[in-house]
Amino acid sequence: MRTRQAIAGSALFFIAAPGVVAGLLPWLLTDRYRLPWSTQPGLVPVGWVLIGVAAALLLHAFARFALEWWVPRTGTERTSGP
Repeated sequence: MRTRQAIAGSALFFIAAPGVVAGLLPWLLTDRYRLPWSTQPGLVPVGWVLIGVAAALLLHAFARFALEWWVPRTGTERTSGP
């Protein structure tokens, strides 16, 4: 159960911290929520595709780190050295 709790806590932090610091705060501070996303046709869908691809890669890397680098018996992370 500790492994699941650790992964759940890491996932919560993974979503909350960058979402607030890199997304919500700059968006609120710059008043971008009042402006349209783009004046150029077709740029918004391309941006959403790029965001989706980047999010998929980031989630894959996070899942590999959380599942492969965790040693359940000792509760410590593996070292990368010899």
